[in-house]
Amino acid sequence: MTIDPKALRYASTHEWVSVDSSGVGTVGISAFAVEELTDLVFMALPKVGVKVVAGEEFGEVESVKAVSPLYSPVSGEVVEVHASLPDQLEILGTDPYTQGWIMKVKLSAPSELDSLMDFEAYEKQCSGS
Repeated sequence: MTIDPKALRYASTHEWVSVDSSGVGTVGISAFAVEELTDLVFMALPKVGVKVVAGEEFGEVESVKAVSPLYSPVSGEVVEVHASLPDQLEILGTDPYTQGWIMKVKLSAPSELDSLMDFEAYEKQCSGS
């Protein structure tokens, strides 16, 4: 499965989501966020079964520069986490959109997707224009 960054929805906090036909959203962080963080050293993931809420913290990523909270772009139940990702953080630098996903969430409020940015709006935010 290849994920096209232009087909994703983005939170202003740099998390992305791609929703499949069954209503499960795959969540990750953008290439822009990974580049800003630079050398990643740690990531805390949520547990399967945990309920996440759009805009609320679900984990954190730590680089040599800072610890950054991760915010869920959608609400729902975590149905899967990328358990090997914390031991292979370099994946986020090489493929943040396909291999670098963080969690999968069964959406409880699909309408929340409407409040997220499309690729063009997200790029505009990142460029500061």
